[in-house]
Amino acid sequence: MVKLGFVIAEFNRDITFMMEKLADEHAEFLGAEVPYKVMVPGVYDMPVPIKRLLEKEDVDAVITIGCVIEGDTEHDEIVVHNAARKITDLSLQYDKPVALGISGPGMTRMQAERRIDYGRKAVESAVKMVKRLNDL
Repeated sequence: MVKLGFVIAEFNRDITFMMEKLADEHAEFLGAEVPYKVMVPGVYDMPVPIKRLLEKEDVDAVITIGCVIEGDTEHDEIVVHNAARKITDLSLQYDKPVALGISGPGMTRMQAERRIDYGRKAVESAVKMVKRLNDL
């Protein structure tokens, strides 16, 4: 059984809650277990908890769940680009998949609501990657 850790942003929680719910349902559907969930204030705060989860022997992959909505500045782009870069670095450092279930940047609230399936897609990706990497 694939064991996943979720790191979930509280910012825009109305949306990330729906993303988390779909991710949970899909993990169960795929026969994966989610023994760890860590809530963080926002997407930018994800790297340290991701690192801690990747250090655990009973975590095969980490799922990130977040939603970054466009504001009046380029803050959303800075947040997502830096988080994605660090998330990729951690995945390579620990040789475990970290799936990007973060919607944004450059989207409105309505667009974010239409993209709540990103959490589900991240679970799908992570489970596939764990299985494929185990076959190498």
